[in-house]
Amino acid sequence: MNNFSYFNRAEITSNLKENEFDILIIGGGITGAGIALDAASRGMKVALIEKGDFASGTSSKSTKLIHGGLRYLKQFDFWLVKEVGTERAIVHKLAPHLVVPEKMILPLIEGGTYGSWLTSVGLKVYDILASVEGEDKRQMLSKKEALTKEPLLPKKILNGAGFYAEYRTDDARLTIEVLKTALNYDAKIINYTAATDFIYEDKRVVGANVKDVLTDENYAIKAKYIVNACGPWVDELRQINHSKTGKRLHLTKGVHLVVAHEKLPVKQSVYFDIPDGRMMFAIPRGKVTYFGTTDTNYQLDKENVNTNLVDATYLISAVNNMFPDINLSLDDIESSWAGLRPLIHEEGKSASELSRKDEIFVSDTELISIAGGKLTGYRKMAERIVGLVDKKYKRRFEKEFEAIKTKDIVLSGGTFKNYDEVKSYTDAIQNRIAEVDFNRKDAEYLVHNYGKQTDIILQKFDDLMHDNMQEKMINAEVWFAINYEMACTPTDFFMRRTGRLFFDTKSVDLHKDYVVQLFKNQFNWDEITTEKKLQELNKNLTLACTFN
Repeated sequence: MNNFSYFNRAEITSNLKENEFDILIIGGGITGAGIALDAASRGMKVALIEKGDFASGTSSKSTKLIHGGLRYLKQFDFWLVKEVGTERAIVHKLAPHLVVPEKMILPLIEGGTYGSWLTSVGLKVYDILASVEGEDKRQMLSKKEALTKEPLLPKKILNGAGFYAEYRTDDARLTIEVLKTALNYDAKIINYTAATDFIYEDKRVVGANVKDVLTDENYAIKAKYIVNACGPWVDELRQINHSKTGKRLHLTKGVHLVVAHEKLPVKQSVYFDIPDGRMMFAIPRGKVTYFGTTDTNYQLDKENVNTNLVDATYLISAVNNMFPDINLSLDDIESSWAGLRPLIHEEGKSASELSRKDEIFVSDTELISIAGGKLTGYRKMAERIVGLVDKKYKRRFEKEFEAIKTKDIVLSGGTFKNYDEVKSYTDAIQNRIAEVDFNRKDAEYLVHNYGKQTDIILQKFDDLMHDNMQEKMINAEVWFAINYEMACTPTDFFMRRTGRLFFDTKSVDLHKDYVVQLFKNQFNWDEITTEKKLQELNKNLTLACTFN
């Protein structure tokens, strides 16, 4: 049996109870996942808990780009541009199936944010800071060249464009693969396990009392150091630790909308001006295009962050303003998501002006908290946290751990030499599934989600007996998510293991009853539990498809 499955929870729990760990990480988003992999690969004894499902907060609600932060050049934040720009290439190398090259066009319009000179110099600086090479280096396009690459751009006010490279990803899947890679170094990782309070000895945090949300069991986990990587919930844990003093979080909400690609048929990603002076992305992805994001202050319920009518209207208006031949309405929206950015509060600054840099707080009781930062910079954030723990460990116990290795640790599923090999593998998968009524888009979906783990899924697919090929494939994916990725509910599967709830809501609606039945059979749920899980899925599907 695979060691990352619901069916291994008892064994994992037993390990968490019986051992003292070098580091206990609270939070199973990309930040916590990165810390787990870094620490475990250096030889630390690592435990990680997450109160919900992995990546269920900010780490499944981003713009889903591994990008260099071009806009930070405007704020003269060269350090951040250099760090995340360099990290793009590293993360692509570690998971080329999941971090996919995506050309970006930046239209230069009359009265826009970026003029031709600033864009040319800015993108050149961007290339230098981020060590961009070869075909990925920036190009400056004339108006005619820009319209050839993207005919939807506004002809009347277009002066030209910048053309440069970024990377598209699936944030939740990236988080899952980093966690699975940490398992190779004996990290103990579990979801649906909440920290309720801390354990102290000699005025130091030495563990946490936790509750298994699925079984209501309470137990303690002991560790020499505790890291609070809870994203928007960082201050809640600092409050429990009585250390919420000094700097605090400033949460901002980011919303993205999804439409059918034919409704916004951009040829590649566009980074464009909107009337209020901000910038927005429109990104093609398979059969859909998604666009965003908003950046508004948020002080409501962190457990229920929703897209409202104001958010949706704002984003639709921005798209219609930039693309004059497009006339989107609320009826065109297929789905949406809303997430929170856990930024560091700075007096007098608006939501959009706040720095995206990460910061580390260490309390008097030695609770280590980290907040801020970007998806792209997760590996460097982990390096800083684990480096800090390593120094503390050395002073206190006179023990030193190994040097950082994550720059060269290929992520689970990403055993490809480069992106060309990903494309060749996709060709092979397409040939393999074409005879059972699947197409190129289906092959790309499988490979970009699972990498070479697609072979495991297709082996299960071949073993199943089922006349409906779509259901047969979903059956194989559900089996993989449960047995290899600790999916515990149908919502875990549709939202965070496959992204279908955001990018293919029709398939969720079509197959939800079938998937719920598969989970029921796997977990031996009674009718009450089964109905509860179906209602949970329906609620999330409704939230993704409606505006409050």
